[in-house]
Amino acid sequence: MDPVVIPILVAAIVVAFLVAATVRIVPQARRYNIERFGRYRRTLQPGLNFVVPVADRVNTKLDVREQVYSSQPKPVITEDNLVVNIDTVLYYQITDPRAAAYEVADYLQAIDQLTVTTLRNVIGSMDLEETLTSREEINARLRAVLDDATGKWGIRVNRVEIKAIDPPHTIKEAMEKQMRAERDKRAAILHAEGERQAKILTAEGTKQKDILEAQGTQQAMILRADGEAKAVERVFQAVHRNNADPKILAYKYLETLPHLAKSDNNTFWVIPGELTEAVRAVTHAFGDQSAMGLPPSASARPEEAAAADDVDDGAPDEDGAAELEPGTPLSLDAATAADEVAKRAAAVVSDAKAEAEAARASQAPPDRGQTSGG
Repeated sequence: MDPVVIPILVAAIVVAFLVAATVRIVPQARRYNIERFGRYRRTLQPGLNFVVPVADRVNTKLDVREQVYSSQPKPVITEDNLVVNIDTVLYYQITDPRAAAYEVADYLQAIDQLTVTTLRNVIGSMDLEETLTSREEINARLRAVLDDATGKWGIRVNRVEIKAIDPPHTIKEAMEKQMRAERDKRAAILHAEGERQAKILTAEGTKQKDILEAQGTQQAMILRADGEAKAVERVFQAVHRNNADPKILAYKYLETLPHLAKSDNNTFWVIPGELTEAVRAVTHAFGDQSAMGLPPSASARPEEAAAADDVDDGAPDEDGAAELEPGTPLSLDAATAADEVAKRAAAVVSDAKAEAEAARASQAPPDRGQTSGG
């Protein structure tokens, strides 16, 4: 080999080494701290950078993206002397690579210990119930303390979250029993409220039913009474308008009497005075007819016929009307008795017409009870 070539090769190798030692390529979101002879010189930014070979060297390589750090569960004592294990999650970002490399030896360990001490201070002033229900408050207070402490380390704490709070096993069982009792209580209350509402609605329905039935009965009775009143009024007007024959009225008096006696619901009824007088006249008439010619059965027993004459002699019973029995003797002609009844009926009709005319003149409804009763 030519002796000239060897120095050239050596020189080329030295140049390549110097170039490699001079050029530094930094990836995106990375920062390199450069020391010159052991002293911090500068921080390389992403891209192509040049350093002094042999004199400059890279001390630390840092990632400036937001990072997540999950700590191990740490035991913390609450105000009511219960030990709970709390697991936290920390979101942080390096803002100053020089401070993160030279202000603290291990920033992750420093943050972890600071988190534990802050949690013990915060949760030590809370009981278990408040600890379980105040996560947002604990996170805010913890972040404020960490952000203030880590600012000089070149680190910004973005968020601190409590991942889990684990109370002791016995406390868990007691809490489960309490929750079960609360659920049973709420279920019993809801069931009682449901029964109460059901009873109220049932009572309201029964009340409305009774009210509607009473109103229906009232309306039915009113309509029935109005119908009967209109029927009576029409009969009354028809009788006075058509000038009914007195004999027809007398016949109707006698025809109505058996219907009154056959009624099952009537235990007491009143007979008008004109009717009793008409019946009495008929009784006298039939009594006189029997005096003219007695039947064989009556002549065979004269004592019974005399007793019957005494009873039908025109004397009324306690109700004001004479009684007619099958064996009563007859004394007058039937035509004479009918004429007598017709005269009395004609008198009643005349009185009724006079009262109706007086009522129309005074523009007042006629007194039906007085008119019909004579």
